[in-house]
Amino acid sequence: MELCSLTVQRDDHSVANLVASSLFGDGAGAVVATGAELASGLRAGPRLLASRSRTYPDTEDVLGWEIGSDGFRIVLSVEVATVVEKYVADDIRNFLGDHGLTTADVSTWVLHAAGPKVIDAVENALELPVHALDPTRDSLRDNANLSSVSMLDVLRATMADPPPPPGSFGIMIAMGPGFSSEFVLLGW
Repeated sequence: MELCSLTVQRDDHSVANLVASSLFGDGAGAVVATGAELASGLRAGPRLLASRSRTYPDTEDVLGWEIGSDGFRIVLSVEVATVVEKYVADDIRNFLGDHGLTTADVSTWVLHAAGPKVIDAVENALELPVHALDPTRDSLRDNANLSSVSMLDVLRATMADPPPPPGSFGIMIAMGPGFSSEFVLLGW
Protein backbone atom coordinates (compact mmCIF):
# COMPACT_ATOMS: atom_id res chain seq x y z
CA MET A 1 0.00 0.00 0.00
CA GLU A 2 1.25 3.42 -0.86
CA LEU A 3 -0.48 6.56 0.29
CA CYS A 4 1.11 9.21 -1.89
CA SER A 5 -1.37 11.82 -0.69
CA LEU A 6 0.37 11.79 2.70
CA THR A 7 3.37 13.50 1.08
CA VAL A 8 1.42 16.50 -0.26
CA GLN A 9 3.06 19.72 0.88
CA ARG A 10 0.24 22.28 0.97
CA ASP A 11 2.59 25.26 1.33
CA ASP A 12 4.92 24.16 -1.48
CA HIS A 13 3.86 25.84 -4.73
CA SER A 14 6.77 24.50 -6.78
CA VAL A 15 6.11 22.92 -10.16
CA ALA A 16 7.47 19.58 -8.92
CA ASN A 17 5.02 19.51 -5.99
CA LEU A 18 2.06 20.57 -8.13
CA VAL A 19 2.86 17.93 -10.76
CA ALA A 20 3.41 15.23 -8.14
CA SER A 21 0.19 16.16 -6.31
CA SER A 22 -1.81 15.85 -9.52
CA LEU A 23 -0.04 12.77 -10.93
CA PHE A 24 0.36 10.43 -7.95
CA GLY A 25 -2.55 8.56 -6.37
CA ASP A 26 -3.05 6.31 -3.36
CA GLY A 27 -3.13 2.60 -4.06
CA ALA A 28 -3.12 -0.85 -2.56
CA GLY A 29 -2.53 -4.20 -4.18
CA ALA A 30 -1.53 -7.74 -3.39
CA VAL A 31 0.01 -10.70 -5.19
CA VAL A 32 -0.47 -14.34 -4.38
CA ALA A 33 2.59 -16.21 -5.57
CA THR A 34 2.87 -19.99 -5.59
CA GLY A 35 5.43 -22.56 -6.53
CA ALA A 36 4.91 -24.70 -9.62
CA GLU A 37 3.54 -27.62 -7.56
CA LEU A 38 0.81 -25.51 -5.99
CA ALA A 39 -0.12 -23.73 -9.22
CA SER A 40 -1.72 -26.75 -10.87
CA GLY A 41 -5.42 -26.19 -11.29
CA LEU A 42 -5.14 -22.46 -10.65
CA ARG A 43 -5.37 -19.80 -13.31
CA ALA A 44 -1.87 -19.63 -14.71
CA GLY A 45 -0.01 -16.41 -14.17
CA PRO A 46 3.46 -15.51 -15.27
CA ARG A 47 6.58 -17.27 -14.06
CA LEU A 48 9.31 -14.99 -12.74
CA LEU A 49 12.37 -16.00 -14.75
CA ALA A 50 14.95 -13.35 -13.86
CA SER A 51 15.32 -9.85 -12.47
CA ARG A 52 17.78 -6.99 -12.50
CA SER A 53 18.09 -3.71 -10.58
CA ARG A 54 19.92 -0.63 -11.69
CA THR A 55 20.61 2.75 -10.10
CA TYR A 56 21.95 5.36 -12.49
CA PRO A 57 24.93 7.54 -11.59
CA ASP A 58 24.42 11.18 -10.63
CA THR A 59 20.61 11.02 -10.80
CA GLU A 60 19.66 11.64 -7.17
CA ASP A 61 18.35 15.07 -8.23
CA VAL A 62 16.08 13.54 -10.92
CA LEU A 63 13.58 11.66 -8.74
CA GLY A 64 13.39 11.10 -5.02
CA TRP A 65 12.51 12.61 -1.70
CA GLU A 66 13.91 15.30 0.56
CA ILE A 67 12.93 14.39 4.10
CA GLY A 68 12.61 17.27 6.53
CA SER A 69 10.76 18.39 9.61
CA ASP A 70 7.66 19.08 7.50
CA GLY A 71 7.63 15.57 5.94
CA PHE A 72 8.51 14.26 2.49
CA ARG A 73 9.14 16.80 -0.26
CA ILE A 74 9.20 15.43 -3.80
CA VAL A 75 12.29 15.71 -5.98
CA LEU A 76 10.97 15.53 -9.54
CA SER A 77 12.95 16.80 -12.48
CA VAL A 78 11.89 17.30 -16.08
CA GLU A 79 14.91 15.09 -16.83
CA VAL A 80 13.13 11.83 -15.90
CA ALA A 81 12.23 11.04 -19.53
CA THR A 82 15.74 12.00 -20.65
CA VAL A 83 17.31 9.58 -18.15
CA VAL A 84 14.91 6.86 -19.31
CA GLU A 85 15.88 7.47 -22.95
CA LYS A 86 19.59 7.51 -22.06
CA TYR A 87 19.74 4.31 -20.01
CA VAL A 88 16.67 2.08 -19.89
CA ALA A 89 16.55 0.84 -23.50
CA ASP A 90 20.17 -0.35 -23.48
CA ASP A 91 19.68 -1.94 -20.05
CA ILE A 92 16.59 -3.81 -21.26
CA ARG A 93 18.40 -5.00 -24.39
CA ASN A 94 21.40 -6.16 -22.32
CA PHE A 95 19.13 -7.87 -19.78
CA LEU A 96 17.25 -9.71 -22.52
CA GLY A 97 20.50 -10.55 -24.32
CA ASP A 98 21.83 -12.19 -21.15
CA HIS A 99 18.88 -14.58 -21.48
CA GLY A 100 19.24 -15.16 -25.23
CA LEU A 101 16.33 -12.85 -26.08
CA THR A 102 15.71 -9.59 -27.95
CA THR A 103 12.87 -7.08 -27.73
CA ALA A 104 11.27 -8.87 -30.68
CA ASP A 105 10.90 -11.96 -28.45
CA VAL A 106 8.85 -10.01 -25.89
CA SER A 107 5.11 -9.96 -26.52
CA THR A 108 4.01 -8.38 -23.24
CA TRP A 109 5.29 -5.11 -21.77
CA VAL A 110 4.27 -4.33 -18.19
CA LEU A 111 5.52 -0.79 -17.61
CA HIS A 112 5.17 1.34 -14.52
CA ALA A 113 2.60 4.11 -15.14
CA ALA A 114 5.15 6.82 -14.41
CA GLY A 115 3.71 9.54 -16.61
CA PRO A 116 3.00 10.27 -20.28
CA LYS A 117 6.50 11.50 -21.17
CA VAL A 118 8.17 8.50 -19.52
CA ILE A 119 5.81 6.06 -21.23
CA ASP A 120 6.54 7.71 -24.59
CA ALA A 121 10.28 7.64 -23.86
CA VAL A 122 10.23 3.88 -23.20
CA GLU A 123 8.07 3.22 -26.25
CA ASN A 124 10.32 5.27 -28.53
CA ALA A 125 13.65 4.09 -27.12
CA LEU A 126 12.67 0.42 -27.43
CA GLU A 127 10.83 0.96 -30.73
CA LEU A 128 7.78 -0.87 -29.39
CA PRO A 129 4.63 -1.61 -31.40
CA VAL A 130 1.95 1.08 -31.24
CA HIS A 131 -0.34 -0.61 -28.69
CA ALA A 132 2.34 -2.37 -26.60
CA LEU A 133 1.92 0.02 -23.68
CA ASP A 134 -1.86 0.49 -23.82
CA PRO A 135 -2.43 -1.20 -20.42
CA THR A 136 0.07 1.24 -18.90
CA ARG A 137 -1.56 4.26 -20.50
CA ASP A 138 -5.00 3.00 -19.43
CA SER A 139 -3.82 2.58 -15.83
CA LEU A 140 -2.36 6.08 -15.75
CA ARG A 141 -5.52 7.57 -17.27
CA ASP A 142 -7.91 5.67 -14.99
CA ASN A 143 -5.97 5.64 -11.71
CA ALA A 144 -3.07 8.10 -11.87
CA ASN A 145 0.45 6.96 -10.98
CA LEU A 146 -0.16 4.64 -8.04
CA SER A 147 3.57 4.40 -7.41
CA SER A 148 4.61 0.74 -7.08
CA VAL A 149 0.98 -0.39 -6.98
CA SER A 150 0.64 0.70 -10.62
CA MET A 151 2.77 -2.31 -11.56
CA LEU A 152 0.14 -4.66 -10.17
CA ASP A 153 -2.66 -2.74 -11.87
CA VAL A 154 -0.91 -2.97 -15.26
CA LEU A 155 -0.12 -6.66 -14.67
CA ARG A 156 -3.79 -7.32 -13.79
CA ALA A 157 -4.90 -5.70 -17.04
CA THR A 158 -2.25 -7.61 -18.98
CA MET A 159 -3.47 -10.94 -17.57
CA ALA A 160 -7.12 -10.20 -18.44
CA ASP A 161 -8.78 -11.82 -21.43
CA PRO A 162 -7.02 -12.64 -23.56
CA PRO A 163 -4.00 -13.45 -21.38
CA PRO A 164 -0.57 -13.68 -22.97
CA PRO A 165 -0.16 -16.94 -24.88
CA PRO A 166 1.67 -19.89 -23.29
CA GLY A 167 5.36 -19.91 -24.13
CA SER A 168 5.52 -16.12 -24.56
CA PHE A 169 7.77 -13.69 -22.69
CA GLY A 170 7.07 -10.43 -20.95
CA ILE A 171 9.05 -7.72 -19.23
CA MET A 172 8.06 -5.71 -16.17
CA ILE A 173 9.78 -2.34 -15.92
CA ALA A 174 9.52 -0.21 -12.80
CA MET A 175 11.25 3.06 -12.01
CA GLY A 176 11.84 4.88 -8.77
CA PRO A 177 13.96 7.19 -6.68
CA GLY A 178 17.62 7.41 -7.25
CA PHE A 179 16.93 7.30 -10.37
CA SER A 180 16.63 3.55 -10.47
CA SER A 181 14.93 0.87 -12.51
CA GLU A 182 13.84 -2.71 -11.90
CA PHE A 183 13.36 -5.30 -14.63
CA VAL A 184 11.63 -8.67 -14.33
CA LEU A 185 11.60 -11.25 -17.12
CA LEU A 186 8.26 -13.07 -17.18
CA GLY A 187 7.31 -16.30 -18.89
CA TRP A 188 3.82 -17.60 -19.61
